[in-house]
Amino acid sequence: MAHRSAAHNEDMTQMADSSGARPSSATFDPGELDIPPKTMKVISVAAESFHRHSDFDAIDAVIMMVDDELLNIEMTQAFLEDAGYRNFVSTHESEHAIRMMREKQPHVLLLDLSMPKVSGMDILARLRDDEQLRLIPVIVLTSSTDAPSKLGALSLGAMDFLPKPVDPSELALRLRNTLAARAHRDYLANHDSLTGLRNRDRYKRDVDAALLRAAVAGHNVALLHVGVDRLSQVNEALGRAAGDALLYRMGKNLRQAAESTDLGGPFLEHQPSVYRFDGDEFAVLVPYLDEVESAAGLIGNVLDASAVRFRANDREIFVTASIGVTVFPLDGRSSDVLMSNAGVAMKQAKHVGRNTYEFFSPKLNEKAVSTLRIGGDMRRALGRDELSLLYVPKVDVRSGRVTGAETVVRWNHPGGKVIEGDAVLQMAGTSEMSMVLGEWMVDQVMSQAKAWSEANLQLVPVGVNIPLRQFPVPQLMEMIGIALRGSARGEWLCLELSEFSAMPHQELMVKASAKLRELGVRVALDHFGTAESTLSHLNSGLTISEIKLDESLMAGHSEKAKGPGVAIIQSMLALARALKLDVVATGVDTMYHLALLKNGEPGVCAYQGKLNGPPMSAGDFAGKYLQARKGLGF
Repeated sequence: MAHRSAAHNEDMTQMADSSGARPSSATFDPGELDIPPKTMKVISVAAESFHRHSDFDAIDAVIMMVDDELLNIEMTQAFLEDAGYRNFVSTHESEHAIRMMREKQPHVLLLDLSMPKVSGMDILARLRDDEQLRLIPVIVLTSSTDAPSKLGALSLGAMDFLPKPVDPSELALRLRNTLAARAHRDYLANHDSLTGLRNRDRYKRDVDAALLRAAVAGHNVALLHVGVDRLSQVNEALGRAAGDALLYRMGKNLRQAAESTDLGGPFLEHQPSVYRFDGDEFAVLVPYLDEVESAAGLIGNVLDASAVRFRANDREIFVTASIGVTVFPLDGRSSDVLMSNAGVAMKQAKHVGRNTYEFFSPKLNEKAVSTLRIGGDMRRALGRDELSLLYVPKVDVRSGRVTGAETVVRWNHPGGKVIEGDAVLQMAGTSEMSMVLGEWMVDQVMSQAKAWSEANLQLVPVGVNIPLRQFPVPQLMEMIGIALRGSARGEWLCLELSEFSAMPHQELMVKASAKLRELGVRVALDHFGTAESTLSHLNSGLTISEIKLDESLMAGHSEKAKGPGVAIIQSMLALARALKLDVVATGVDTMYHLALLKNGEPGVCAYQGKLNGPPMSAGDFAGKYLQARKGLGF
């Protein structure tokens, strides 16, 4: 099986003004968008139903009767057949009633109370204690009209009473009401109340049944788990009503897509069906698949159906979804394994960029297990002081004076391995530990800066890398607010932003960067000159003090080999001087690299790299680069 991923043609997650202007890169703006209640249509499944109320018609219901008098059974059967009920089963031997009920699984039971071997009360008591049968509604047909008999039967779970001899019209009415109540109860137990789609419990049962049929017939089964991209941000920005509207619309679209797709199954039960789990996840069960490749059309239809657009507060909202696909029997043979694998594949689809799909592969499962292990190891590492911060100096090109530093994390793993720098950050990113690690780094930097200040040393801003794709802006600002409590000063800290192009809601970071400057915190744009950090970001409104040229611009330069990066670096220096930005060149590993910077465009330019030696401890950095403070200053 070829496990593949296909990014959709466009990223639909964006927002446009009602004037028809071109959509901006911003999606939602918490604090500015507030939907008045009158502008939001209340979501009501009853008002606009797109599902059937129940999965069976009343005339198809299985009606069972237990009565020791055959004449009563024959007369009742005749009444019901005249009323259109086609599935009637019965027994006059009450001792066999429970076994027959397990076999026939009736939708309603008509039960006599007074029977010689096993009474109706005994049967009611057995039903109440039986997990499989306890929810079957029971209508008691009896000549016993005394109050103790009625109360006893009701206390054991009977739903209704009819006196003998039974009036046919009253029996038909009571039966209809009982079946309607059961249908409604079953519907609520098996369906999502918001979208009307089948729920997770029903999904599990349907998957089990589909796998059983497929194992006998020898065909494939596919599970598609559909995760809505950034639903939490819709809820935060526009309110829960907008999120519910989105889910309702997406559920309707997905059902239409599934019903309009023909994958060649010969039977009705081979038709794909859609489910909604709690939160932001849907599922599509494909119970018949001749070849894995034939699922491509359905997957494309599901991607298109999950690209939802709707209006709120004169804005157009576009939201997409990510899909994980797993196939029986290639990816597993049990429902639990296949459902888990589909979830893993869906998370991978979100990780690689959203609005796409991923097939499950064993490597994805290994990656998920590894991620959980890494996350646990890193949490334990923080508690055991296995992590430490090292410092990489930023040195002025001409004066040789230190202008700042970047922090590097070193992990002394208990297994004896030392992990350092980007490797630790990448591991934190894959284990969703980025925020925890970032908070720890900022706390360590501020604590160390405070100690240097108390030692009367002249401080320089110390940089912490912030991967914006995994650092929501509100949490980032909260973290900085906590770090600056007490005597801590913003000038001690520099946030080196990466992954700006991949972050949602870039406009929030634009606002936050202006606030950071007010607090005295420097903001640097990291990896400048690569796809994730470009000239367009300088025009995005970000309030920054520094750009850091990516080390790839220096790579490959030597006295024997000159690359095009020199001209690029010179142009970057000229641009930075015009914008009054500081520039730090990274990857400066040789004297030749340093000479390139010295001989180029004039202006303030610092560098960092192996030329200054390996990352150093706080004590070594202070001893080599920090001067005693003279007079006032930070």
